[in-house]
Amino acid sequence: MENLCIRCKGKGLCGKPCKILSRFIESAPKVKKHFSGSTPPEIFIGRTGYPNVFSGIISPDEKGDTEVYSSPEDWVSNNFSIEQVLSYRGKMIYARQEKSNIKSSNIIQQKMQEVALSSKPISIEFFLKRQPRLEFTPSKVFSIMTNPAPLEKINIEENPKVDRKVDYLVSDYDMGSQKALIELYNSKIRISHLSKLLSAGLLGVKIQRKLVPTRWAITAVDDTLSSTLMQKIKYYKELDEFLLFHDEYNGNHYEILLLPGNFSFEVIEAEVPGNIWNPSKKIEFMQDSEGFFKRKEYAKNVTGAYYANRLAACEYLDKIKKQAQVLILREIREEYYAPLGVGILRELTRRAFTISPEKPREINEAFELIKSRINLSPEKFKEVSRIIKEFGKQKSLSKWF
Repeated sequence: MENLCIRCKGKGLCGKPCKILSRFIESAPKVKKHFSGSTPPEIFIGRTGYPNVFSGIISPDEKGDTEVYSSPEDWVSNNFSIEQVLSYRGKMIYARQEKSNIKSSNIIQQKMQEVALSSKPISIEFFLKRQPRLEFTPSKVFSIMTNPAPLEKINIEENPKVDRKVDYLVSDYDMGSQKALIELYNSKIRISHLSKLLSAGLLGVKIQRKLVPTRWAITAVDDTLSSTLMQKIKYYKELDEFLLFHDEYNGNHYEILLLPGNFSFEVIEAEVPGNIWNPSKKIEFMQDSEGFFKRKEYAKNVTGAYYANRLAACEYLDKIKKQAQVLILREIREEYYAPLGVGILRELTRRAFTISPEKPREINEAFELIKSRINLSPEKFKEVSRIIKEFGKQKSLSKWF
């Protein structure tokens, strides 16, 4: 099957040309061991071998405004195709240093932190030990990685452009990382930038600062911010109507139903046969949920997308000053042949909430509307959903007053 290219990473096990690798071959930089480029800015901290991990800087071999190369916010807002995003990612070189401990400090790590501080692209001169290899690393959480090469040294050629609030909180060695993230978020710092600051070990109490694997940092930011919003939302009045939102981007179709009741949250993902993660001939469902009280265990089925979706939903509920039961349905279609990370799912869910919702009168009407837009039977989602099974069975406290 064609989608095996995401599993074999271009080795041709499916017997067909790899759509992902072919795009990277077209855009791959023709660099040797020395080059200069403008990192978007982007860094990457691995997790294999933790607490001793690979870390480094990601940059194309060109200068200028390269921020769009690693910005899920821009990808979704501009409706960039998968081919466009892969073209950007294929130009990137992952210059990484040898494995080091997450609490250690060296010149390369210090310069990597300078890169993470910047809110705009920053010019860097790279000296590699070997030329980059043409290969890629896929992930459901972070943006697809390409062209790794061992790093010898780097020179930062211009001063990082650091937001005043970022500079202030990074210099505060007495504030915990969670509180710092919340302050930065309230100051309108991009979520993708917050993840880089946390990953680079630039936030938190001084003795506790350390590198955080990029995969973990992305989810930690979404979890921290949405958990903080949830504490406020649970004091709001209950929503008194049904609201239905929907949106789609590159084969990721979302239906978001808000139901009256105390806050609860659920994400159900359906991988149709033939998409990037499902080579089987049957539909694969993943589901995670929580009730009024915050879940204590990691959402191991939906994984990072759960927290990205939860942040977007909590932002909307906080905006309208209501609490509700939130049911998010994601249909992952065959068109989604290359993973672009959970950042696009957060931004897509955010975008869905900016569109005027439909207002069905009851659940059956809501699912009739959903049925008109999805390829799978909505009954399959209803069978899996905890919220739908429990809706209407339990009276809320407000019914008695």
